[in-house]
Amino acid sequence: MSLTIDRLWTGLLDTLLMVGVSSLLALALGLPMAVILVVTGRGDLFPHPLLNRVLGWVVNLFRSIPFLILMVALIPFTRWIVGTTYGVWAAVVPLTLAATPFFARIAEVSLREVDKGLTEAAQAMGFHRWHIVWHVLLPEARPGIVSGFTITLVTMINASAMAGAIGAGGLGDLAYRYGYQRFDMQVMLTVIVVLVALVTVLQFFGDRLSRRLNHR
Repeated sequence: MSLTIDRLWTGLLDTLLMVGVSSLLALALGLPMAVILVVTGRGDLFPHPLLNRVLGWVVNLFRSIPFLILMVALIPFTRWIVGTTYGVWAAVVPLTLAATPFFARIAEVSLREVDKGLTEAAQAMGFHRWHIVWHVLLPEARPGIVSGFTITLVTMINASAMAGAIGAGGLGDLAYRYGYQRFDMQVMLTVIVVLVALVTVLQFFGDRLSRRLNHR
């Protein structure tokens, strides 16, 4: 039993590492992408239709590819980046590339929901366009961005379990090797309970933070 607990603990830490690193990269890359998509549209703060269309096409392209197919297609790129196609760090690459456009679209929706009157008032007061982005758009959209990031985290946990089943480690690897292949339902159920608990905790704190940031 102690070995099972050790494996479970190791699998949980690997999953947290995969999701943690990937989510930070997705946040760092996806939020700027969302801002660019919002401010470069026609009639927006920095109109650039060509850039808007190209970036939108790239985001839609990666969003449309199922994670399992994306992970396999990125094997050469993953090997070039981290030097291996197995293990936790190998999973970070496809997880990041899958989560970034997903989060970018959610953040874009939150940014577009900001009242246009606020940005127009800021422009009338002589605010610089980037000041409007930093001091109006982003602060007003924070509750929606936090909610969207929480949804992204939950999606990444699901994807990390799938990645684990094909060699990335983590809880998915534990469920596949010690549960599915050995027909051990106890291991399978234990992993499911841990995943559900992890998602529930993340959703609870994400929703709570979003409500605290919402001053409307």
